[in-house]
Amino acid sequence: MPQEEKRTATVSTSDIEAIVSGNHSNPFGVLGPHEVADGLAIRAFLPHAEAVTAHIAGQLLPFTRHHWDGFFELVAPRVEPGATYQLEVQTHAGDTLLYEDPYAFSSTLSDTDRYLLAEGTHEKAYEHLGAHLMTINGVAGVHFLIWAPNARRVSVVGNFNNWDGRRHPMRFHPGSGLWEIFIPGLAQGEMYKYEIKTNYKDYTVAKADPVAFASQMRPDTASVVWKIDDYTWQDSDWMENRSQHNALNGPITIYELHLGSWKLKDGWEWLTYQELITDLIPYVKEMGYTHIELLPVSEHPFDGSWGYQVTGYFAPTSRFGTPDDFMAFVDACHQAEIGVILDWVPAHFPMDQHGLGFFDGTHLYEHEDPRLGAHPDWGTYIFNYGRNEVRQFLISNALFWLDKYHIDGLRVDAVASMLYLDFSREDGEWLPNRYGGRENIDALQFLREFNDRVHASFPHTLTIAEESTSWPGVTHPTADNPQNLGFDLKWNMGWMHDTLRYFKNDPVYRAYHQGSLTFSMLYAFSEKFALPLSHDEVVHLKKSMVDKMPGDLWQKFANLRLLYTYQWAHPGKKLLFMGGDIGQWQEWSEARSLDWYLLDNKEHLGLQNFVKALNHLYTAEPALYEDDNGWEGFQWLDFRDAQRSILSFMRHAPTRNEAVLVGLNFTPVVRDNYRLGVPEAGIYCELLNSDAKQFAGGNVINEGEFVAEEIPWHDQPYSIVITLPPLGGLFFKKVKD
Repeated sequence: MPQEEKRTATVSTSDIEAIVSGNHSNPFGVLGPHEVADGLAIRAFLPHAEAVTAHIAGQLLPFTRHHWDGFFELVAPRVEPGATYQLEVQTHAGDTLLYEDPYAFSSTLSDTDRYLLAEGTHEKAYEHLGAHLMTINGVAGVHFLIWAPNARRVSVVGNFNNWDGRRHPMRFHPGSGLWEIFIPGLAQGEMYKYEIKTNYKDYTVAKADPVAFASQMRPDTASVVWKIDDYTWQDSDWMENRSQHNALNGPITIYELHLGSWKLKDGWEWLTYQELITDLIPYVKEMGYTHIELLPVSEHPFDGSWGYQVTGYFAPTSRFGTPDDFMAFVDACHQAEIGVILDWVPAHFPMDQHGLGFFDGTHLYEHEDPRLGAHPDWGTYIFNYGRNEVRQFLISNALFWLDKYHIDGLRVDAVASMLYLDFSREDGEWLPNRYGGRENIDALQFLREFNDRVHASFPHTLTIAEESTSWPGVTHPTADNPQNLGFDLKWNMGWMHDTLRYFKNDPVYRAYHQGSLTFSMLYAFSEKFALPLSHDEVVHLKKSMVDKMPGDLWQKFANLRLLYTYQWAHPGKKLLFMGGDIGQWQEWSEARSLDWYLLDNKEHLGLQNFVKALNHLYTAEPALYEDDNGWEGFQWLDFRDAQRSILSFMRHAPTRNEAVLVGLNFTPVVRDNYRLGVPEAGIYCELLNSDAKQFAGGNVINEGEFVAEEIPWHDQPYSIVITLPPLGGLFFKKVKD
């Protein structure tokens, strides 16, 4: 269609040049509809357009081109402000396209949301930030909102505008640092990024959306529009009873796993979330685990980071499917009565250009000074926990997973690195806090706020700290002391290190190291602990669990069954990394599957059967889990028999007046006629023996019933005489009077 007669633009040449060059900081002040003396001016920047007309007020009115690169304006007389219109575009390629004008739509942000987002206190920032499918005035599209306070210009780019940052510059909200635009016509699955023109030497960069709900698969890095509220959940029974499933006086036995390497199809292809429902969930259920803990599923560009270098904090990785597929996976876990815990990484983030680093031409999410803002070990940035908006981003992210994905707990990675300013740094490489100390006060306050907000919003979810130092009060209520962190559980790294160090000793030397096993009971109730044998212990030349054990093949497997017996009997919740329950020989690698073929060998199958039996015994016997946090739940029988490397103790269920007795023999010598003290008269039976034949042991077991004799032993009024198996452990219980 021919253009109207050339007329002077109602906007300045400098404004036109700024729009065309992508340098205008207030595009909504130029583009879209504006009242002028002669009527309503509508301006558009459409570089691909040969001609533009407007469908407005029942008329078809042509635009005038005011810049060769595609700046058009129409002045429509006698058209009221607020009139709706559409743009009809004839492209250089000869196509005719019909558009809704993004610059005809007002801001959708309420004053309250804008205030809370600017203040950094919006608990559900994810309901506004990011890309949201919505319909405004009957027009469907996507609303974009991003925090970039120091940017000169921010635009949304994607295939829909040929990744041209001049096409969709956003509206800036002064005082809040927020940029906003609604782009009609976009739909689910649209790829996009934010092009940010900074004030730093005209540096322009394309960033993934920090609050994107989906992302492309690496090596591609674009964000993907996704509506995450369409999935229909079927886990109401689980959610209504989650307080019981996550109760600290209940059984919690966690299978830690990496989704990308648990099992591969044809030796190389990942299982999808849907296939994991079919394969993984039945395995976990059969093995008797109560929860799974997933190494980070948030989107990450580098497989070798295992997910711990996150670029998409709000997006489940696309490696295994869509966000809805991951929801279905969590849903299926819940329907199978399996809780889902995610590893969550607020300690640091990678330096990838499309990520959070140097986001708007400033160190927005991280400290500018590398002594505070860079992690020396991992080559990553450290979050600036002193900034309200950064705390809002992280806490909102934690709540997001619990809210939108029904996640049952968050295990917080690398807490020690957050708490100490000198973590892994030499003198001169760190800055003290305002009191001259090494504690990161901002991180301390962040962790306390994180736990308070999570427990207030989702009171029956778990927060778990991977904290490897002696920081006091990690699992104590924040209200009791300003240094308390408020977690539900803390990984007992001391128990793990001492126990593995003990088991590496040849049994002939273990008599000299008995204290390595008993020391944990000196502090066992100072925190609420989980006992981890995690992925970190089977990588980087540390050897697999079975390969850590000394001796020949039989001794290695006997030792490992004994180790697991000790772990499951010791106070504290349980965690075992995948592969540990089948006797994986190789160290774990994210690049290959577990060696499931090993189950063709009796030793490996026996170990798997033993872990299964341990889990089922543990969940069936309240004495093993009801009180993990006090002496009412644990009582030594004998910890002094170092010469024979024997330990014996009782676990109690105080509310049920039940007890389970545990005997552990850390040498390959059979201990016949071992007298074990018991608390009362009656008939006792062996519940489980790690040396049983079905576990590929030597079958030195205690069959039948054992009548308690009125012979005091181990400070108990009665006793029974049993056989302790070599490199074995057993559980006994009174079964009748």
